[in-house]
Amino acid sequence: MDTRYLFKRYNTWWVKLAVPRTLRNELGYDLRQSLKTHDLEKAKEVRWEVVNNLKNKIETAKKQIDPTSVEKLSLLPVENFMPPTDTTNPQYYHKVVDCQHACPSHTPVPEYIRQIAQGNYNEAYMMNWESNVFPGILGRTCDRPCEPACRRTRTHDKAVAICRLKRVTYDYKDEISNLLPSAPKSNGKKIALIGGGPASLTVARDLILIGYQCILFEKDNRAGGLMRTNIPSFRLPEEVLNEEVDQIINLGIETRFNSEITSMKELLKEEFDAIFVGTGAPKGRDINIEGREEAKSNIHIGIDWLTSIAFEHTKSIGKKVIVLGGGNTAMDCCRTSLRLGADDVKVTVRSPFDQMKASEWEIEDAMNEDIPIHDNHVPKKFIIHNNKLIGMEFERVEAKFDEKGKRSLIPTGEDPVIFECDDVLVAIGQDNAFEWIERDIGIEFGEWDMPIVNKITFQSTNPKVFFGGDAAWGPENIIWAAAHGHQAAISIDKFCNEKDLYERPEPGTTLVSQKMGVHEWSFDNDISQANRLLVPHADKLISLKDLKMEVELGFDEKMALEEANRCLNCDVQTVFSEQLCIECDACVDICPTDCINFLSNGTEEEVRNNLRVPALNLNQDILVSDKLEQTARVMIKDEDVCLHCGLCAERCPTGAWDMQNFLYEEAKVYT
Repeated sequence: MDTRYLFKRYNTWWVKLAVPRTLRNELGYDLRQSLKTHDLEKAKEVRWEVVNNLKNKIETAKKQIDPTSVEKLSLLPVENFMPPTDTTNPQYYHKVVDCQHACPSHTPVPEYIRQIAQGNYNEAYMMNWESNVFPGILGRTCDRPCEPACRRTRTHDKAVAICRLKRVTYDYKDEISNLLPSAPKSNGKKIALIGGGPASLTVARDLILIGYQCILFEKDNRAGGLMRTNIPSFRLPEEVLNEEVDQIINLGIETRFNSEITSMKELLKEEFDAIFVGTGAPKGRDINIEGREEAKSNIHIGIDWLTSIAFEHTKSIGKKVIVLGGGNTAMDCCRTSLRLGADDVKVTVRSPFDQMKASEWEIEDAMNEDIPIHDNHVPKKFIIHNNKLIGMEFERVEAKFDEKGKRSLIPTGEDPVIFECDDVLVAIGQDNAFEWIERDIGIEFGEWDMPIVNKITFQSTNPKVFFGGDAAWGPENIIWAAAHGHQAAISIDKFCNEKDLYERPEPGTTLVSQKMGVHEWSFDNDISQANRLLVPHADKLISLKDLKMEVELGFDEKMALEEANRCLNCDVQTVFSEQLCIECDACVDICPTDCINFLSNGTEEEVRNNLRVPALNLNQDILVSDKLEQTARVMIKDEDVCLHCGLCAERCPTGAWDMQNFLYEEAKVYT
């Protein structure tokens, strides 16, 4: 992949050009410019104009310096080597904290896990509340992008149970109302928020704390959005949802419930300084195959059906149920069906089992309740007898992939598969519904009838209107909605104050030594060999009879401590000082993963392959020191497999290695 001149900072692509040695006094070590896009393909397209402009800047500078000095320097040998790592760039160490870097809201995971280990549940909860806004909700429902990134998966076994530890902060916190901030005096600006889901609530939380008047429009009688209507109570108890939603509402948000916005044009006429659209993706996809119309009374759109259950409009289902789809909504539908009285529930999915869109743990929970999942089954028709739905016919397929990785489902030629059923739940995807947004008010729409939204600023083509959450780019998880909300709030504040929306605030960072003595640290650096703990579940025989009984019980305090101790403290960085190093190789000898090396510099490819254990994960950086005084070698450390155990710092006789806690706090509008 051609990524020449490109690097990523704060989730935005930049161009970087090295400056010749003759010009570094005038221009610095390199020249950088933001491309103002999160999209790599777009960055690759637009980079060349910027590259040429920066090259022209370098050429102009060349003409302005003494030619004799250039001639002298040109006689020096040209070196082809990796430059020393710029650890002053906060994104370097942030990337090393894999879990926090992978979290869309950049929650300081190791920091709050250490607080849990110390029994400081309130502090741990508030760290989450600052970042992801809904710790108790997300501790039960998050898609967990942090866990596949956990370095534990590369060094030991399964990831730390980060999500379940997040739930611990909610379950064991005390009264925290005194820790919540208060809204200041109004600044006179009014913001309309359409939809009461996680994106809108995050925007409101952030803006109200700097004086904005926030008015929330919600079509239902309570806020929460799809968190309330589409996540069953046996996964997310209503009391948890209400508490965390009300925490935000009670900051002073003006709510207008039972108020569905039917015209954006009319709303724009009102005296709002900006409008945020966080309406989610509320329209479930239907299926159009033979028998659909005849069987319509027994065919239900999954998200609509879950909503009707949430509001207690639906209280029963047929004995034999088929669920179409392999996403999280399908898993919720099949498990809910059992609790409404179904005896025989099947899930059918077009794709192979290992390509299902549902989260691994959602699939596990369904299978633990003895729900079979039939993969490679394409629905062909509904079977009708005497004007009544009695079954479905499916075609068996297998997945084939071309040289570009594009999948095709090829019929196997086997006989059709017939499943009996009384009801069918269709959970094959969700779409946005923007019929209420007129097409003559400056909001442009693109592919799939989605609004054109800037991926950095969240601003639409009508400068006054912003989008976030599922309403911006389609269905995602709650954690993404919260991340969108933070960034949209920054943009709205800048828009209302007539500032450049691309000038994003810098994150807050600290880097503090953890040394308490020669061989003693302020954190527990023992590497736990314990396996990931299984979370307790309610008795299946009881929980399957109660729609509102929470199935997953969460960790008790003892289990939480044990699981917390599995964290490798990736945010405690190994910081190297070249001037103190005597090249004794003591750190090399003691490193349990052989990630520290002293060798001659070279190209990145050469360096990565010449390490004692080759650094093959190109997505993770390697730490490169400047030339060492005694041998002119460099120290190279593979950040990918470092355990952050601190043995190098304990063993070092000169203090060239130090363990320093790196705290990264994503910028928010009110900080």
